Amino acid sequence: MDHDRSAKVWGAIRAVADGAAPSLAHAVSACSQALSAAGAGLAMTRDGGLLEPVLATGPEIGELDELQFELGEGPSGDASAITAPVLEANLGGVAAGRRWPAFAAAGVQRGMCGVFAFPVAAGAARVGVLTVYRREPGPLQREQVEQALVFADALFVLALDNRHGVSADLDQVIEAAFTARRAEVHQAAGRLASQQRISVTDALARLRAYAYSSGSPLYKIAIDVMADRLHLDGDHPPGGGPPPKPQLNDPGTAEKEEEEN
Repeated sequence: MDHDRSAKVWGAIRAVADGAAPSLAHAVSACSQALSAAGAGLAMTRDGGLLEPVLATGPEIGELDELQFELGEGPSGDASAITAPVLEANLGGVAAGRRWPAFAAAGVQRGMCGVFAFPVAAGAARVGVLTVYRREPGPLQREQVEQALVFADALFVLALDNRHGVSADLDQVIEAAFTARRAEVHQAAGRLASQQRISVTDALARLRAYAYSSGSPLYKIAIDVMADRLHLDGDHPPGGGPPPKPQLNDPGTAEKEEEEN
């Protein structure tokens, strides 16, 4: 039975590849199609650390995967942390709202109901997380969960090979994501940490909060911080500076203070 399921999964991946060598992108797309999902995304990690969104079946799915990184919350991060599937049948439910308040609200706003995250891992070797999004509420059927797990195994095989470790395909997509966008984020977090004498983790959280509340992508906020176009002090809302200080030579200031007294 497992052999048959594996054969079907690889057959689906090859069908999407359409004669080309099967790749990570083909496997993510094939999984989304097989589960009749709105889409699927793949986030990866180099050393078991932060997940980096690298592949998505469409822009909307890419935004949701990116949002999980920006917010520091969501099923993908949880699945990576516990190395087990995280299955949420209804983002609009109370449980999801308590677990991921910002991400759940954002997902519902985009019309997503079910989100299901599957670790791409084998033993202690963690490569990433495959996340499947559905617009309809309700759990995946047992057969669908087992099928998604086989797709996650296929992604692991495509990402790693027994001879060379990291495959060229994996190395290429990770380098593109880490170098083109993530470098600015981590550099900005380091700079902010130094300026405000806080930990890098707290600095990253501050950048994420600003990006979410302002509606701007995290990497663009990071670029502005590094270019000195944006200064975050953690005390003022996005887009607004500190309130103006009263001028000592302003006659209205003395009158106002007298009225308040």
